[in-house]
Amino acid sequence: MRAPLALLALLLVLPAFLTLAGAQAQGDPAGVKGLFLLTDYPSQTVRAGEVTTIRVKVKNAGLLPQPLALALSGVPASWKIDVLGGGQPVGAVMAGVNQDVTIQLRVEVPKEASPGSQTVVLTAKGPLGQQASLPLTLTVGTEAPAKLSLKSRLPSLRGTPRSAFEYTLTVGNDSGRDLTVALAAQGPANFQSSFTEGFGSNEISSIPIEPGQTKDIKLKVMPPRDVKAGDYPVLVKVAAEGATAEVRVTLQVSGQGKLALSTKDGRLSGEAEIGKTSTYTLVLTNDGTAAVDDVELSGTVPSNWKVEFNPKSIAAIAPNDKKDVQVLVTPADKAIAGDYVASFRAAARGEQASADFRITVTTSTLWGIVGIGIIAVALLVLLGAVARFGRR
Repeated sequence: MRAPLALLALLLVLPAFLTLAGAQAQGDPAGVKGLFLLTDYPSQTVRAGEVTTIRVKVKNAGLLPQPLALALSGVPASWKIDVLGGGQPVGAVMAGVNQDVTIQLRVEVPKEASPGSQTVVLTAKGPLGQQASLPLTLTVGTEAPAKLSLKSRLPSLRGTPRSAFEYTLTVGNDSGRDLTVALAAQGPANFQSSFTEGFGSNEISSIPIEPGQTKDIKLKVMPPRDVKAGDYPVLVKVAAEGATAEVRVTLQVSGQGKLALSTKDGRLSGEAEIGKTSTYTLVLTNDGTAAVDDVELSGTVPSNWKVEFNPKSIAAIAPNDKKDVQVLVTPADKAIAGDYVASFRAAARGEQASADFRITVTTSTLWGIVGIGIIAVALLVLLGAVARFGRR
C-alpha cells in the first residue's frame, strides 16, 4: 500500500519540481531565488502640487506563481499614492516563474506639502509566506526651472533649388515636469519651412515631451526656385515655459539650369508653302544659375512633313546665355492650305523646354499664276462665244 501512495506523491510533486528545475535553468545564472521589488530610482525628488509616476518591477526568481497582495505604508497625511497596473488601480499581481510584472506608483503631492524627505514602503506578500519590501525615499523639492536641449543629426545638407531639405532634430526635456514645446524656424526670405513628427506626416507647431525624455522631429525647408547657388542658414528654436534652445542648420544650394524656348521677337508663328522648305529661328535661353549640358532638339510636325534643326545638339548653354537654332520645316506635297501646329522641344540633363509653333500653309505663287491664266482663257472663250452666237 505504501508503494502506490509514494508513487502518487511523486506524481503530484514531480510537475512542480520540473517547473522549478526548468525555471532555474532559464533563470538567473547565479542561482538567485526569491521575490523582489525593483525600481531604477529608489530615492527621488517630487514637487508639491504635481503628480509623479514611479515604475516598479515585481520579479519572481524561481518561485511558483502565486498572487501577491500589494500594500503601502508610511504614506504622509494628505498625500495620495495609487498602485496602477496597465493604467488601472490594482491590489495584487502574479508573476510567472522567472518573470516580472511592471506596476506604477502614482504619487500626488499636495500643494501645501513642506520641503523634506518622506519614506514610503511598498510590500508584496504571497499566501505561502513569501514577502518583499521596497522602501522609497521621496523628497519634496523646490520648483526647478524648465530646461530644453536641441540637436541636429545632419546640420548641413546639399541640394538644388528644387530639392526639399529635411533635417532630423532631437528635442530633449531636461526638466522634471511635462512640457509642451513650441517649434519655430527662421530662414532667408521666401524660404518655406514646416515641422512634422519623426515618424508622421502631419505638420505640427508644438510637441509634448515627458520629463527626462526626448523626441525626434523633422524640419523641411523648401528654397524658392530662383534662389542662387550658395549656403543659406536656418535658425531652429524651441521654447517652453521660459526655457529655450536653438540650433543652426545650413542649406548648401547648388546651381540649377533653367531652359526656355522661344523666338527673337517672341512670336510663335510663321508661314510656309506646300512642298517648300521654310526656315525659322528659335532662341534657347538658360535663365538658371548653372550651365545646361548636352541639349538635344527635336520636333513633332504633321504627317509626311519634314523637320530639321541646325544645330541638332548644343554642348552647353551657360547661365544667362542664349543660343540661336535654325529649324527647317517642309510641308507635305499634298498638304492642304490652312493653319497647322508644330511642336519644338529642347531636352538636357534634368531640364527641358518646349514651344508650339503655328504654321500657316499657302499654295505656291506659280499655281496662282496658272489659275489666273486658266480663268483668263475661260473668260476669252466665253466672250468669243457670246460675240459669235450673239450676231445670229
